[in-house]
Amino acid sequence: MTSKPNYEVRQIRDLKDMLVQSTELYSENEAFYIKSEEGNYKGIKYREFKKEVDAFGTALVDLGLKGKSIAVIGENRYEWCLAYLAVANGVGIIVPLDRELPADEIENLLIRSHAAAVVFSGKHEKDMRRISAALPQVEHFISMDAEDDDNRFLSMKKLIQKGSDLMDTGDRSYIEATIDPEAFGILIFTSGTTDLAKGVMLSHKNIVTNIMSVCSVLYIDDTDSTLCILPLHHTYACTTSFLLMLYNGCRISFIEGLRHIAKNMKDTGPTIIMAVPLLLESMYKKIWDSIKKQKSTYKVKAALLISKMLLLAGIDIRKKLFRQIHENVGGRLRLIISGAAALDPNVSRGFRQFGIPLMQGYGLTECSPIVTVNQLQKFRDDSIGLPLPCNEAMLYKPNKEGIGELVVKGDNVMLGYFENSLATEKALRDGWFHTGDMGKMTREGFFSLTGRKKNVIVTKNGKNIYPEEVEEYLGKSPFIAESMVYGKDDEASEETFVYAIIVPDMDMIKHRLGKSQVTEDEVFMIIDAEVKNVNKKMPLYKRIRQFTIRKEEFAKTSTKKIKRYMEKIS
Repeated sequence: MTSKPNYEVRQIRDLKDMLVQSTELYSENEAFYIKSEEGNYKGIKYREFKKEVDAFGTALVDLGLKGKSIAVIGENRYEWCLAYLAVANGVGIIVPLDRELPADEIENLLIRSHAAAVVFSGKHEKDMRRISAALPQVEHFISMDAEDDDNRFLSMKKLIQKGSDLMDTGDRSYIEATIDPEAFGILIFTSGTTDLAKGVMLSHKNIVTNIMSVCSVLYIDDTDSTLCILPLHHTYACTTSFLLMLYNGCRISFIEGLRHIAKNMKDTGPTIIMAVPLLLESMYKKIWDSIKKQKSTYKVKAALLISKMLLLAGIDIRKKLFRQIHENVGGRLRLIISGAAALDPNVSRGFRQFGIPLMQGYGLTECSPIVTVNQLQKFRDDSIGLPLPCNEAMLYKPNKEGIGELVVKGDNVMLGYFENSLATEKALRDGWFHTGDMGKMTREGFFSLTGRKKNVIVTKNGKNIYPEEVEEYLGKSPFIAESMVYGKDDEASEETFVYAIIVPDMDMIKHRLGKSQVTEDEVFMIIDAEVKNVNKKMPLYKRIRQFTIRKEEFAKTSTKKIKRYMEKIS
C-alpha cells in the first residue's frame, strides 16, 4: 500500500544539491530568524548560511577530517544546523548526539561511532574537558561558543573565518566535493524505549527521498516558517523542522525552552510546527482551561456550532471566531504535524475546530523518518495516516482481528544498523523493514497502531493485550499523570495478567480533595477508583488485576516516550 502525490516537487540528488538549489532560488530569503544575546531577533539569509557552511566545511577538510565521522551535540541553534550540513555536504559522516545524555554515555557513543571530532555547545564544555583524556582518537573538540583555540579544543568561529580565508585564496576542495547519495553519510543512535541504542546508518538518498515525499502530500512553500521545538538530534525534528524547511525556502527559529514556547510563538509567528502529543495535549488543555477561567465555555461552544454549520455551507470564519486562540500561537499557524507517539483523536479534532489543522503521522529513525501521515484533504483523527508515496507499507501476517506487524519498503529505509549485522538481518528481511509496531489498516488504506510487538502481553488462552491500549485508557483519567503496563506471571495459576505502575497527578488529587497535603491511603483510594472505572470499559482478559503507585516520573527519551526496558529492569 502506498499513496499518490498531491503536488509536484523539485528533484534533489543529495543534501548538498538541496542547499545549492535553495540558495539559488531563495538567496535573499531568511533561512534563520534567531535571537541575539541582546534579546533582539535577526535574520540570516540563505546566501549567508551557505557561505558559512562552505567555510566551516573547508576548514574541517583542512584539519584532515575528510571521510571521517564527526559528532555534533548541543541545544537547538543556528550553529548546530551549520555544523550538520557542513559535515554532511563534503566532509564525512555526521553523528548527531542527544544533548541530554550524561558524560559517560557521550563518551561511549563517541567511541562507538569512531568520531574523529565533535562539535559541541558551551553547555557541554565541562563534560568534553572531562572525557577528552579518555578519547585520544577524537582529534578535535570544536566549541560553538569559544573565542580562542586551546590545544585539541578549537573555536568554531575561528574555523569559519579560517575556511573563508582558504576559499578566498582558491581552496575549492570542499565546494567541489561530490556526494555519493547512496553511501553511508548519517549515523543516528536511536533513543531506545525497549532496547539499548542502535546506530542507524542513513544515506543522503534516504533523507532527500523522505523530504520530497512529505512535500508531495503536504503543501509547504517559501512563505512558511517554523519554530523548531523538538531536539534536532532526533530524526523527526532534523528532517521536518530543519532540512525540509531549507528545501522549501522557509524560515527557521528555535525555542528557548518549553516554558518559553508561548512567547517564542508570538515573537516568531510560525506557520507550521512539528510537535509530540504530550506537548499538543498540554497546549489544548491550556486553551480550554483559559476558556473556563474566563467563563466563556458556553460562548465558545456556541461559536464552534456556528462555525461547523458555516463550514457545511463552504464558509470558513474560524480564524475570526477564534482570533484570540490564533494570536496566542503567533497569529499565522496553519498546520501542526504530530509524531513520535499516539495522539488523542479529540485533540486533533479540537485544534481543527478552532481552525488549526493538526495532522498525525508516524515514522522511525530507520525510515528517515516519516512513513505515514494524514493529509489536509485525506485524514482520520484516529489513524497515523496514509503511507507516503516514497514507500510501501503493509501488515505482515495479520491475525483474525486484522492486526499485524507494520513493515515498510522504499528508498527512505535505512542501509542497516552500524556494526550490528545480526540486528540488521533481523530488521531487514526480503527488502522489507520490520518496524516492530503492530497495527491495523482500513479499507481506505489508513493505518492505526495498536502497540509494540515486543510489549505484547500474551495470556494463557492465547489472547493478545497491547499495553499501550490500556495505558491510553488510564491516561484519560485526570488523576493519572502517566502509567506503564506490562504482563506479570501468576505462579499459582501459571496465568499472565495485566499489571500497571501508575504515577498519580498529585495536583489534581489535592484539588479534588481540597487539601494541600494528602495521605498515601487517600491517593490509593482515588487511583483504585480510576482503575476500576477503566476496567469496566475493557473485556475481562484486558483488565488490570494489580497496580502499584510510583511517586517519580518514568525515565523518558527526548521525544517523551517511556524507556520501558529501563523501568522493567530497575
